[in-house]
Amino acid sequence: MPPRESELDADSPWVHPTADVAASAGIGRGTRIWHHAHVREGAVVGDECILGKDVYIDRHVTIGARCKLQNGATVYHGFRLGDGVFLGPRVLLLNDKRPRAINVDGSLKVDADWQLEQGLVHRGASIGAGTIVLGGVCVGEYAMVGAGSVVTKDVPAHGLVYGNPARLRGFVCRCGSTLRLENTLGQAAHMCCPDCGAAIDIPLETFAQCRTPSNR
Repeated sequence: MPPRESELDADSPWVHPTADVAASAGIGRGTRIWHHAHVREGAVVGDECILGKDVYIDRHVTIGARCKLQNGATVYHGFRLGDGVFLGPRVLLLNDKRPRAINVDGSLKVDADWQLEQGLVHRGASIGAGTIVLGGVCVGEYAMVGAGSVVTKDVPAHGLVYGNPARLRGFVCRCGSTLRLENTLGQAAHMCCPDCGAAIDIPLETFAQCRTPSNR
């Protein structure tokens, strides 16, 4: 039986016996890696992270501190996660926009036969359960992606996106609440959080892309 959280050493990583963590992977202080997770060669996982059951971290992926990856989340080679990122259950971060198993001549593709797409999920961003994020996409700081979305293009900082394909529907605070528009004076949309009271400015060019009728 796994130990209780209170029984774990806060200064040391803990790996469940069924997890597979490569010897060359770097695991930060206080990080917890649960049942059947797989962390591959050269991956780096920061301090105080939680990797749930069946999480897959591909080779050379870098994950920041205090990230939470729920059961079955998959991060493929080419993606990087900043600090405080949340990935819901069964999230997929991909790295190939034109996948094929074989080359034109019928031979099996190897690493040299395809172009790696780099992706980035910035600090504090959250990606909901079952979402697919394509390679080459950047998810901005404190953005929020709704469950079941397919993200095909960059998401701005504080952006709220959802759907297939995901579209910008609003903006969220660092606390996760939906921001309210105060005014659009100058070069920014001045927005306020109804829950914590934070004030956040969104560039007008970004605000104009939102598909919410109240922003038009």
